[in-house]
Amino acid sequence: MSAPARRRRRLAENVTAYGLLSAALVVFALFSWFPIVRGVVLSFQQVNFVDDPEWVGLANFELLFSDPLFAVAWRNTLLFTGLALVFGFAIPFLAAVLLNELRHARAYFRLVVYLPVMLPPVVTALLWKWFFDPGPGLFNEGLRAAGLSGSAWLDSSDTAMLSLVLVSTWANMGSTTLIYLAALQTIPGDLYEAAELDGAGIWRRLWHVTVPQTRFVLLVLLLLQVVATMQVFTEPFVMTGGGPDDSTVTVLLLLYRYAFVYNDFGSASALSLLLFIALGVFSAAYVRLTRRSAE
Repeated sequence: MSAPARRRRRLAENVTAYGLLSAALVVFALFSWFPIVRGVVLSFQQVNFVDDPEWVGLANFELLFSDPLFAVAWRNTLLFTGLALVFGFAIPFLAAVLLNELRHARAYFRLVVYLPVMLPPVVTALLWKWFFDPGPGLFNEGLRAAGLSGSAWLDSSDTAMLSLVLVSTWANMGSTTLIYLAALQTIPGDLYEAAELDGAGIWRRLWHVTVPQTRFVLLVLLLLQVVATMQVFTEPFVMTGGGPDDSTVTVLLLLYRYAFVYNDFGSASALSLLLFIALGVFSAAYVRLTRRSAE
């Protein structure tokens, strides 16, 4: 084949490849990049989608910083994220370790662990809202049957946030558990056998073999969990509405109020931009630190 023919064939292959890729790029641009750019623009405008937008500069950000709920929402969101890391990061890992040790009915227990993920989030929130009902709720009925006094659960600012974290952990641990389980099954059995010959118990094997061998998966899922829990919305919106006493108002719930209660889409976009920047800076710093520690 001559050189011009090879060039024409290579060009035809490239055109076909870029043509197939362009469709995905267009869809991604329309439904991902454009909303991001549009949100940045809206954050500097006064917008209600009725009147013409008006450029207001940093007025939306000044309004946010002067709102007492702004600091409350960030504090509650960080509290939710911290509690979710305590429960939602450790429990799925331990569940995966237990599933990995099973010799019988492993597939059945995998299904049981993953079932909550298959429920719609709103259905899960409504189900647990009934569980937490201070009157005829399942948990308080169980406590009374055991001769104990019931709890206010969602109606108390002391327990409302913890209750939401438990719901979120139960609803989302299935996917994380299966990812951990897949990582555990890649660990060579020779390492555990060598550790047992050295007299290592189950906890030492877990700490010195399992954790180092799954370090990469643990670090990635930790980052993803922080990003996801900082955007918590469904549980506080459906179960508490931000109460009691604004103890469960999160950043996304406050954003929802600005957009659909106050009809101030400019301030809502400004808040979303602040959250985007915060998560972007955290992610970049986290990746850099973990990469440096790995080197």
